[in-house]
Amino acid sequence: MKWKQVGRILLLGLLLWPAAGGAEEKKAAEQKAEAEKAAPAETLRKSRGTATIAGRRIEYTATAGTLLLKDREGKPKASIFFIAYSRDGAGEMAARPVAFAFNGGPGSSSVWLHLGALGPRRVMLGEEAVPEPPPYRLQNNEHSILDLTDLVFIDPVTTGFSRAAPGEDPKQFHEVEKDIESVAEFIRLWITRNGRWASPKYVIGESYGATRAAGLAEHLQEKQGMDLNGLILVSPALNFQAISFDSGNDLPYILYLPAYAATAWYHRLLPEDLQRLELPQLLATARAFALGPYAQALLQGDALPEAERRRVAAEAARLTGLSPELLARARLRLPVSRFTAELLRAQGRVVGRFDSRFTGIAEDPAAHASSYDPSYAAIHGVFSAALKDYVDRELGYESDLPYEVIAEEVRPWDWGRYENRYLDMGERLSRALTRRPLLRLFVAAGHYDLATSLASIEYTLDHLDLDSALRGNLHLARYETGHMPYLHEPSLARLKADLARFIGGP
Repeated sequence: MKWKQVGRILLLGLLLWPAAGGAEEKKAAEQKAEAEKAAPAETLRKSRGTATIAGRRIEYTATAGTLLLKDREGKPKASIFFIAYSRDGAGEMAARPVAFAFNGGPGSSSVWLHLGALGPRRVMLGEEAVPEPPPYRLQNNEHSILDLTDLVFIDPVTTGFSRAAPGEDPKQFHEVEKDIESVAEFIRLWITRNGRWASPKYVIGESYGATRAAGLAEHLQEKQGMDLNGLILVSPALNFQAISFDSGNDLPYILYLPAYAATAWYHRLLPEDLQRLELPQLLATARAFALGPYAQALLQGDALPEAERRRVAAEAARLTGLSPELLARARLRLPVSRFTAELLRAQGRVVGRFDSRFTGIAEDPAAHASSYDPSYAAIHGVFSAALKDYVDRELGYESDLPYEVIAEEVRPWDWGRYENRYLDMGERLSRALTRRPLLRLFVAAGHYDLATSLASIEYTLDHLDLDSALRGNLHLARYETGHMPYLHEPSLARLKADLARFIGGP
């Protein structure tokens, strides 16, 4: 009797099993269908345009849209917004270069490089980048590089119109390595979809975008089997020790002093003998002092004799437009936030961090540090409004999402394996250059940049530990501007000429 009962139970289980399995399969199919329904659809909007570049009429096709990044099972992970330009009638597309460009932040969209420097349209700014009253307008960009290469402007996840897929945590993309991986996957997908594996390829990154670009160069080589022809870094942040004013880290104080001197010279605050020097002469003097007596004084710390401290403070004051008493009290160390507040304190003004040629009214004339950056405040609204109008009215791309020019949601940024130490992409950049000796590097830097100072960039490039045979692949161009060299039209024209030589080179 017992065995018969067992048999009935087993038989019943066998009869019910297919139904249970079918229910599970049905449920899985329903969940997949719901996920696909909730997933954002890829959108593409093409339009035609013309630009006059270097006196020549250029016809192009613009594509504004999104691509979906998916995991190995095909589940959508993120929707990436981009704007691409392809020159019409320029011969076989596969033979034409293509450049992928983005800005930094982290959390910035690609609007700055797009409408400031590289694209066929750029924001209309007045003299010295001071905008006219709104409404803001775009103008033809005769300095665009669209005559040299097709362009793809990428907005990383959470910036611009790019978003994590429904149900996906956006924070997974707000990390050094995951950020690199997601942008690399976009580049692979775009190249595959557009049949551009045979095209010469360039990556252009500004500020933290250069951090991403340096990591991408290695990642694309090693993980995607994709070699780049060139890497273009604008005001790069590569070695964060060189730009982080932390207790116990003397390096940035040394590497920012020449930029302080350039700023004081621009605002005509130096003694007459220094003020009448040409900028290159002044910078050579400031660099010699910074790397010599000033560095030696800082390295001694509290062991520095008081008389020597006052002597170094006096010379540093001569070169920076500050008072020797202030520098002595500050133990010779003045971070950027303090310098921007102190330089024009007597006039009730602060100077810019991104571009120290800019000035603004001090919100609190007695504050120890600037409460805002007048160089950023001057252009943020211009670029933001111009991009939104351009995408909607000229490119015909519609979205109800807010276009995130600067996405605060990415903060706090996850530094991953670089947590509790300084992020330094120099090692990875060096590996990429070493393992592919034909890879060329172009770096643009500004004398009035207090975000990533010129001397800090020079220091980083000089510490890549490259073989001497590779040093000829590195090109550094210096401009009389700040973090965004394209805000100064003469410098933008020079940048275009420099990039034409670089992209058109071997």
